[in-house]
Order: sequence, then C-alpha cells, then structure tokens
Amino acid sequence: MRMFRNDYSEGAAPEVLEALVRTNDEQCVGYTEGDPHCERARELIRAACGRPDADVEFCVGGTSANVIGVTGMLRDWEGVICTRDAHINVHETGAIAACGRTVLPTADADGFLTPDEAERVWRFQTSTGRHMTRPALVYITNATEIGGVWDRARFDAICDWAHSHDLRVFLDGARLASALTSDENDLTLEHIAQNVSAFYLGGTKNGLLFGEAMVICDDMLRESFPYLQKERGGLMAKGRLLGAQFEAAFTPGEKSEAPWWRYARNANACAARLRDGLVDLGFEPYGHSASNQQFFRVSASQEQALADACGCETFYVLDDDTRVVRFVTSWATRESDVDELLAFAQTLAR
Repeated sequence: MRMFRNDYSEGAAPEVLEALVRTNDEQCVGYTEGDPHCERARELIRAACGRPDADVEFCVGGTSANVIGVTGMLRDWEGVICTRDAHINVHETGAIAACGRTVLPTADADGFLTPDEAERVWRFQTSTGRHMTRPALVYITNATEIGGVWDRARFDAICDWAHSHDLRVFLDGARLASALTSDENDLTLEHIAQNVSAFYLGGTKNGLLFGEAMVICDDMLRESFPYLQKERGGLMAKGRLLGAQFEAAFTPGEKSEAPWWRYARNANACAARLRDGLVDLGFEPYGHSASNQQFFRVSASQEQALADACGCETFYVLDDDTRVVRFVTSWATRESDVDELLAFAQTLAR
C-alpha cells in the first residue's frame, strides 16, 4: 500500500525532474546569484504574487526558511508571537531560541492565531518595559499545523492587529499551495503578498525534491537575509538546482496553470476523497481540515494497524485508548491509492 505518512516521501514531480535532468550539464554561477534559472524563477514568482518590487530568495527547506525569516526581522531583545502548536515552537528543536530570539506562544488551540490572544501576549510582554522580551513579529502558518485553511476575514484581522501594533507579519507557507487551492479558500497569493512582511512558497511539500521560495517585502529582512542565510548554513552552492525546480513549477502549462497549483489540487482532491470515505466508515475527524492533511481519532489497536499499513503518524494521545493520527496526500497520490486505504480501513471499522 502507498504510504500516507507525509507529502515529501516521493521524489520530484515530472516537470521538476525533467528540468533537473535537462539542465544537468549546464555550468552556472553558484549560490542562486545571477544564474538564468533562479532569475527566471524570481520573475515568475513575482508575477504570481503581483509584487514586482519583492525580493525572492531560495531556501533549502522549511526550518531554514523559518529561522532566517523570523530571526532576520527581530533584534536581540525582540520576540515572535505565534500559536502554541506553531512549527517554530514545537517542531524545530528550539532553532529560534538557538539564534538568540524568543518565541512567545499564545493559548490558541486550533492552529489559528487570534487578535485577542495576540493582544493578551502583547500586553503582558510590554507591561514592564525593558524587563521583558518585546514582541516585534507575528508568525502564522497556512495551512495550519492541523490542516486549517485561513479565510480572508481571519487573515485580515490578524494582519490588521499586527499592523496597528507596528508588528511585522511572517507567513510560513510550507503547505501554502494546498491552502490556496482548497475548496474553502478565499484568499489569493496577491492579497497575502500585499499584507505580510515576508512569506514563502513551499516546494518540498509540493512536488519539488527540496526547496522553498521566500518572498520578501520588508526592508529589514531584505538587508539581513543574505548574511543570515550564509551564516546559518542555508546557502546552497549549487543554487541553480533550486532555481530550475521553481522555474519548472511556476511556468504555466496545461490550461495556463502552473504545475505548482496543479500538484496541490491533486493532493487536496485525494485528501477530500479519503476524508469522506473514512467518515462514511464511521471514523471520527479530529478538528476540521480542508487541506491535504487529515486527522482522525482512532483506538490504540487501529492506530498500530494503520501505521503498519500506510505509515500514518500519531499526532496526539488523547487518553489510554484514543489517538489522533494524520494522513497526508501529495502530488503523487492517486484515487486508487485512496481507495486501497479505505478498503483496508473498512476492516478496522468498529
């Protein structure tokens, strides 16, 4: 059975792999600085975002992008507000703290950062002046850690709150393609680019071998990014490997749609098929996900059987016999893969 563990177990999608093979014999300058593939990818991404003035830089992975993006917009005494389940708070081995910056989590429990909770943290952190870390940045993720998709009203509310407090906004876009192609999405890439200080377009989890494209609209990060990327080991000598992949992913193809979007639509469609099928079998969703991650409550015995069969991960242990497992679809998932998993799940249904 095909694995549903994550959305980066496979290699590259066809257009991306073909681009890497086609350009393999080329000799390009290094470090993403001036090679034709990186420059063309930058042009395509600026056009897609509607920000011809933005800087576009390439990172090897999500943790590197988060560390450079977040710390590049903070001074020593400043911190970043995020939800308690944010990737920078729980899944990156203290990378932000290791760089001398402070993560300031809220009590938001559903993956969405709210103005009320951000305000509570802000007031507490600024209550005694110089004696506490001062918030200077807001970090959000789309899709969220548990698959939620930001709508425009919610997105505008947190951005407006941040701007009213002179805070920058950074958006982790590791699964941004899935979020923006979700049936429940009403945001656009252009609207995001007009309202945040920086964000990135996830490639690792959407059909590329590796890589994220950082879109920078903030002068502080424009200045700090090149130096922090080198200092923190995130600058790739063979930079054209990043450029060639994003060039392929954002070059319009069938029906004038760039493959980056098509990959995400396939992942979302397969996830919806899986979600609906599991619900029909009597499995209970955990929360509400409209992206390519789906979370379900299962028993301990079901957890083990599903993990052995399709590699799904356990995200939470709720009690002695209740677990939350995550199924993830990708650009490479087929309807037949979903149907095979559903047939197996039927044997476990209570």
